[in-house]
Amino acid sequence: MRLHELRPAAGSRKRRKRVGRGPGSGRGQTSGRGDKGQKARSGVSIPPWFEGGQMPLSRRLPKRGFWNPFRKEYAIVNLRDLERIEAGTTVTPLLLLERGLIKAVKDGVKVLGDGDLSHPLTVEAHRFSQAALRKIHAAGGAVEVIDER
Repeated sequence: MRLHELRPAAGSRKRRKRVGRGPGSGRGQTSGRGDKGQKARSGVSIPPWFEGGQMPLSRRLPKRGFWNPFRKEYAIVNLRDLERIEAGTTVTPLLLLERGLIKAVKDGVKVLGDGDLSHPLTVEAHRFSQAALRKIHAAGGAVEVIDER
């Protein structure tokens, strides 16, 4: 095989459909759009959720519950995740971010007590569960609550 013999695979390249080029072309007059109506006109853009003027689904369904605009969303870390960090290290939200244990610090970091801790760590976070506090102290570690102001 030589460079000048290279060809695209059969059927992979298709010619552009040229519409509105007379009756002999097979796509003349209405250019394949049918006879009348909104979709036959130029510049049409009907969004996929449009239901033809019928009451939209999002407005037909009942609304339930309450969304609190002031809620705090914490990045969650479990003790089993902190087990991987070397003994004696001060664990900060920045360190957790660097190590990939949390994706982002939204309104703070909360440490939960799932798993066990076998070595002492100093953990700095915005919130701690009671189980996490117990297990960190039991392992000989320390806890520092970061002020949220």
